[in-house]
Amino acid sequence: MGRTSVNSISATRVCALVIGAALAAGALAPAIAQQAAPGTNGPPSGFVAPAEPRADDTNAMRAKSQPGNNAPFWRSVRNSGVQQGVTTLPGPEQGTLIQRFVQYPGSRFTTAGEAWREARNRVLLPYGGALLLIIIGAIALYYWRRGALGGKYPDTGRQIERFTPFERSAHWANAIAFVILGVSGLVMSFGKFVLLPFVGHALFGWLTYALKTLHNLVGPLFAVSLFIIFVTFLRDELPRKGDLAWVLKGGGMFGGEEVASHRFNAGEKVIFWAGVVVLGPIVVGSGLVLDRLLPGLGDVRADMQVAQMVHAVATVLLMAMLLGHIYLGTIGMKGAYRGMRHGYVDEAWAHEHHELWLNDIQAGRIAAQRSSTAPPAARPAGAQT
Repeated sequence: MGRTSVNSISATRVCALVIGAALAAGALAPAIAQQAAPGTNGPPSGFVAPAEPRADDTNAMRAKSQPGNNAPFWRSVRNSGVQQGVTTLPGPEQGTLIQRFVQYPGSRFTTAGEAWREARNRVLLPYGGALLLIIIGAIALYYWRRGALGGKYPDTGRQIERFTPFERSAHWANAIAFVILGVSGLVMSFGKFVLLPFVGHALFGWLTYALKTLHNLVGPLFAVSLFIIFVTFLRDELPRKGDLAWVLKGGGMFGGEEVASHRFNAGEKVIFWAGVVVLGPIVVGSGLVLDRLLPGLGDVRADMQVAQMVHAVATVLLMAMLLGHIYLGTIGMKGAYRGMRHGYVDEAWAHEHHELWLNDIQAGRIAAQRSSTAPPAARPAGAQT
């Protein structure tokens, strides 16, 4: 009898607790519903928040090892099928979480952003990197087999001004800007595969951010110096008689004698017209779009993606072309770097590499010295250039 009374009392308490909880839930239901209703500043209808990752989930492990990586969040947003939401992104695409969904014929991609990313990672970077490595390998092989060009005639001690101080300043400004842009661009493009495994995420993130900022700051300097280079050297870069013979004989780089040329040979003129006149402005223009410095361009993702691909292709081609120019201007040709550094070359060097230019100087058609700067101390007559 006692046990039955205890059981009855316990059942009564349980029923009372259940009924009380139900009444409380009913009373709070309107407030909860009002709080959960989406407002103007909340996520859109149909948005599915990312699920809390499990301890053994890859995304959870990534969140711990890469605190700033928000890829799992956006992957969940993409999988939810929601394209519109609330963002702080200014411009026409404000509120667009995911780029438009499209299905390209014969493609497995569902968004234009995925297609661009695949083109960048599987086409532009591998083939662009391969081209640069091939050029570097070819230059190294040529230097190993042939060595530095020039030095056939001993110095005479008579100096000829090859570049004025203004010309050298314009060239060095353009060259330094190009090197900074090239190195920073290579790190941003290939650093994830080459540097990241060795330096770690923290250092690599800081390095790429610093180089990206430097890249954006140096870009306008390169654009201005490129224009100055064009105006300064245009007259001497025009095609002249003898350029075709230089091209047909490969400049004599694979033979014993160099082909006579004017102040700039046909190879240098190709670099000028293809690099300074064609590829250079393409690189600058696409870079300005990426920096959002051109009104009306770069406001939407599609503009940025096209500009990035154009920028990458033109830059790789320009770098591949200028690698040979840098090689010949430094270790590939004796006396070439000295001419750009001091502005003067020996008469023997001019005779060996630019004989037609020397002939014009000796005939009085071109001045041997065009500025008031004094030539550097001449080497003793008979010394090797």
